Amino acid sequence: MNFLSPFVKKQFEFPCTVEIENTSESLHAHVEFDGDFRIAPGDEVQVIDAPERPPYGERIVVRRRAVVTRAGALEKLWTRVAGNLELTELYDVSFSEKRSL
Repeated sequence: MNFLSPFVKKQFEFPCTVEIENTSESLHAHVEFDGDFRIAPGDEVQVIDAPERPPYGERIVVRRRAVVTRAGALEKLWTRVAGNLELTELYDVSFSEKRSL
């Protein structure tokens, strides 16, 4: 085993389903991988031949392939630390006895 292996990015393709909706009820895009596949913090996903934005009022569901780039050990650590720091900004709540008008 190479001592650099935890720091090397691994890339592979995986089949997926892409759903894009542009309606008055919802504006979203989702990618679901086939099988039992999990994305970890820091991983990158690029859908090959991704569909463009559908016209208003439509929903698109297509089968595509995605290139997944696994994050190295340092990227995973940094992503977790940065995520925790961003989350703590939501905790910034103060209570005071004065009421502002």
